[in-house]
Amino acid sequence: MSAPHPAARHNPKVTTALRRFAISISVLNIFGYTVLGFEQPWIWPFVALATGYTLEIVLELLGARAEGRAPRFTGGGFKGLVEFLFPAHITSLAVNMLSYVNDKMWVMVFGVVVAVGTKWVLRAPVKGRMRHYMNPSNFGIAVILVLFPWASIAPPYQFTEYLDGGFDWLVPAIIITLGTMLNAKLTERMWLILAWVGGFALQAVIRGLLFDTSVPAALAMMTGVAFVLFTNYMITDPGTTPSSKWGQIAFGGSVAALYGVLTAMSVAYGLFFATALVCAVRGAFLWTADIVARRRAEEALALASVTRTAASAPADGDGASCACPADACTCPAPANAEAAPSNKTPVAA
Repeated sequence: MSAPHPAARHNPKVTTALRRFAISISVLNIFGYTVLGFEQPWIWPFVALATGYTLEIVLELLGARAEGRAPRFTGGGFKGLVEFLFPAHITSLAVNMLSYVNDKMWVMVFGVVVAVGTKWVLRAPVKGRMRHYMNPSNFGIAVILVLFPWASIAPPYQFTEYLDGGFDWLVPAIIITLGTMLNAKLTERMWLILAWVGGFALQAVIRGLLFDTSVPAALAMMTGVAFVLFTNYMITDPGTTPSSKWGQIAFGGSVAALYGVLTAMSVAYGLFFATALVCAVRGAFLWTADIVARRRAEEALALASVTRTAASAPADGDGASCACPADACTCPAPANAEAAPSNKTPVAA
């Protein structure tokens, strides 16, 4: 549940997607704390938002000063400021909602700082601009899980703890419906979703065949709210995933395959680690592609320069220009030249 950096918001679809992402996660948090039974204290979302907003503004001010430009939240009034803070809003709420750190609020705050800050640190050149490639909220949660082994992700039951009578299916159904509409019309990441869901099902079957795990149990994870949220609002982040059809398929399939490998190795929370690793690989690929493109461009310029130099140089050999004095009638014949045959008939003696 993260979004592109404000610098990338040149497409109206991106702004609309950010707005709907922000509204969706806000409504889910309100519903979660009042009806569903979220485990985190009710004050924590506000602390997370204050942290995310403050850090995003401070980093933007520092970035604008270093780059010699105006901050991106200026010039658009209150609406411009709100739109600028959409990514921080989404990331902050997602980190708090999806991580569980007992009563250690400072760990949650640390995760928000990492998530928001990574957009300014882990960047790669994309079409001539520096863009962040690491999914922010996913990375913040992954760092929490690595640095604090006692921490965990939010228990899946918190999304349906107080729902019964069939209503426990209503929450994932709503998330799937709204998420599918959002990704189909705005983020345009349906190929990624199909590759991820299909790859997840395939790895479950393969693990069952190779490691004798329960295939129905592995597939049952796909029916949970946590998986539905991850599929529709986390892995589809348009700012840190490819736009092309085959790029999306490769990304979604790679996350599913790596999740299967990590799970087979008994690594917990494989969803978050797999996504972070695939994002890191994509970042390395973007840097490599940029370096190769720059080198090829330099080689092409050097070759063009050599070609121009050779074309402008005087030709050697028979085509050489005459170096005779200006007052000479004709140029002398080369010393090694053969005498031209005469057309005159020799006179008999």
